[in-house]
Amino acid sequence: MAEKIIKKDSGLYENPAILEKKIWQMLENATRDRTSECRTPVFICGSKNQFDGRTVVLRAANGAENFLQFHADYRSSKIKTIQENDQAVFVFYDRSEKIQLRIKTKCQVHHKNDISRESWLKTQHISRKCYLAESAPGTALGQPGTGLPEKYESFQYSQEESELGFENFCVFRCYVLTIEWLYLSAKGHRRAKLDYENPDVKFTWLTP
Repeated sequence: MAEKIIKKDSGLYENPAILEKKIWQMLENATRDRTSECRTPVFICGSKNQFDGRTVVLRAANGAENFLQFHADYRSSKIKTIQENDQAVFVFYDRSEKIQLRIKTKCQVHHKNDISRESWLKTQHISRKCYLAESAPGTALGQPGTGLPEKYESFQYSQEESELGFENFCVFRCYVLTIEWLYLSAKGHRRAKLDYENPDVKFTWLTP
């Protein structure tokens, strides 16, 4: 049974331990609840003066090991970007909670290894279609289209045929460096920072 989410009247905005637990509850819940507003954060990465952001689907959040995880096409441009600069930022906003999270991370790309295979085996047949396009994401097309062969467009492919997508499938596992939490309220905002790089000064209250 999923752990009950900590409510706002639990000393959340005064107690660092409760606040940290709340943050990870929100993230872990988003991997199970398709309606969670934290399920689709913006992921921002870049190198030198070239930065880009896109919405991703949060697939794993591990508070014990401090990482976030999502899936991607190994042919996409962000792979090269992360190879040049492995640091990236996730931005989450939950309107119902009035909470923004800015999470700085250090990312690893897992391709054709045990970690990616574990996630691939959990990927539904219908979702594997995303990795069966003939060309890389962002490739120019002469007309509107998905880039998929016709048989994949109509889902006329077997589970065995879907295995071809594993060649293009990868997992981003991003280890958390810092979390900046911001609560927006007409009665007064609250802001704090959790630093996982410097456990001696792990928690700091900030001016909103």
